[in-house]
Amino acid sequence: MLWSDPEDEPPEELRHMEEKLRRLGLFMALAMVLAMIVIGLR
Repeated sequence: MLWSDPEDEPPEELRHMEEKLRRLGLFMALAMVLAMIVIGLR
């Protein structure tokens, strides 16, 4: 690997977008579990 090669790191905004998507996915999963519990209790 040469010192002049570009880094494999994704750009900053792409990393932020991935973080937001990951958080959104986690939130959606928690919301689904909560909805299942509420439906199950009725």
